[in-house]
Amino acid sequence: MSLYLKHFGLKREPFSIVPDPGFLYPSEQHRQAVAHLKYGLDREGGFILLTGEVGTGKTTLTRTLLKSMPAHIRVAYVLNSQLEVGDLLASICHELDIELPESRGLSFTKKCTDALYSDLLTVHANGKKTLIVIEEAQNLSAEILETLRLLSNLETHTDKLLHILLVAQPEFLDILAQKTLRQLNQRVVARFHLQPLEKNDIANYVNHRLHRAGAQRSIFDDRCMPILHRLTGGVPRLINLVCQHALLAGYATGSDRVSGALLKNASTEILAGPRSPSQALRGRVLVVILTALCALGVGVQTGVIELTRWALPAVVHDVDEPSDAQILHHSNTAEELLFEGESVNQTKSDANIPVANIADTRTPEPPELILENSANVSGTEETERSTSSAPPFSVEGGLLERWSVSQSMAGSQAYESIAEASGLRIEKLVNTDFETLLSINRPGLVSLQARGVRQKYMLVGVFRDTVRLMGVDGIETRSVNNFLDLWDAEYHYLWRPPPQFSVLQRGISNRRLLQWLQASLLQIDDQYEWIISGGRYTEAIYQQVIEFQRRYRLRTDGLVGRETSMMINQLTDPNVPILYSGNL
Repeated sequence: MSLYLKHFGLKREPFSIVPDPGFLYPSEQHRQAVAHLKYGLDREGGFILLTGEVGTGKTTLTRTLLKSMPAHIRVAYVLNSQLEVGDLLASICHELDIELPESRGLSFTKKCTDALYSDLLTVHANGKKTLIVIEEAQNLSAEILETLRLLSNLETHTDKLLHILLVAQPEFLDILAQKTLRQLNQRVVARFHLQPLEKNDIANYVNHRLHRAGAQRSIFDDRCMPILHRLTGGVPRLINLVCQHALLAGYATGSDRVSGALLKNASTEILAGPRSPSQALRGRVLVVILTALCALGVGVQTGVIELTRWALPAVVHDVDEPSDAQILHHSNTAEELLFEGESVNQTKSDANIPVANIADTRTPEPPELILENSANVSGTEETERSTSSAPPFSVEGGLLERWSVSQSMAGSQAYESIAEASGLRIEKLVNTDFETLLSINRPGLVSLQARGVRQKYMLVGVFRDTVRLMGVDGIETRSVNNFLDLWDAEYHYLWRPPPQFSVLQRGISNRRLLQWLQASLLQIDDQYEWIISGGRYTEAIYQQVIEFQRRYRLRTDGLVGRETSMMINQLTDPNVPILYSGNL
């Protein structure tokens, strides 16, 4: 599919249905889910439950959690839930590298259980934990569930030895509610039900995946988003499939943007009901030919367009949203198809969430992400005017776009309200200096005074001797000295605080924030140790923070406030916008 990716300026597939943790969209709901799961791990044993409809991202979320798992937690990942008791126990022992003894006179189940218990005691004595993850738990038999409950009883005088994470579809909740399973249900120490994406999240979800795939501009029109929500019900897997086909249709028709009409037309290949044999045949032939052309590097645009005219149904030129009855039919049909055809064994070798290196890994996003048709920057201090036909540029809206926040998601809401609804905080500095801007390292709003007129700009990049600004007239590159001569020493920027943010200092209890802190430190460097603290900011965690602050040249006060939180965000989230990377 190299030509299809090249056509849109992408480096990798943005809407693959493979559960790649690197593409996980960190919505508020997903952050809550991770917090609940990590809370369960922080407890001393028991069941942890993650449920959600087909296609809502349970497997992706689970793998994201496992990728950031502390080194002292070992994991047994069981993908096949339709096993007999002996096979399940054997799978767990195999995942944990437990060798079974040659014991005569004992059943296989007894041998597995004894070997597992002995191993858990040894591992616990060495200060480690064990987690068993079982996918598709709604398929587990009553006998298997009872076996898992008994395994959860393995303990010392003071501690449980095992955590068990069950990942399941919603019907598992009805199974657990049965009276015969009340003992297991009472052992669930943390649970979360993953819902489809809200309407306001869809634009950010689509843009997030495009950005991770290397997009340097917006590709989907704003009118696509409400249509996409109604077609898919907010189910991420369905969104991926519809967007994938829309991009393929855009390439086939020579369009560099996806309109609402093109999106609806492409969605018929995924969500439509039965078609005539001739329509189905033409659709299959088109996909085969396009895939072959892309794979072979044959890029004759005219021929592709002619094939599309033959094989695709007529483009719908209106962008009216489909009826509720149509949506219900489409959604149900697609979910059944996807569930039957999906393989949970699919994975990617590069699924780790990238960790930013402050020294050399990233440069600021190019301004073309916001002004698509702007001219190339020549290095002069003259304004380069954009020829884009987009709506008038506003610096506040541009700053939101830097954080992958679409203003259209909030209608006519004020800038401050949109930022707050997106989990962002607004910070305003007065009488500040250029060194402070460099230490903040976030794009922001500035005012420049020239010829008696004050004009607002967004500062988007800082280089050795120049700064890059964006205003209503397009992009400007100025020397640092010229910028400082005209700047009024005020700076306005955004940052995203962690969940339940408040300044952490020794003795304070904030379980959710501490879980975020420890998980983030481990993501930055797995040499950090996960400390069981009962949700309190203990001396041991304080020393870890001091070491982190020294390493990244922050104030070594041991406080986890805005400065330390922003540095952690920058190192763990490659989507955080910055002004510069490397040494200036």
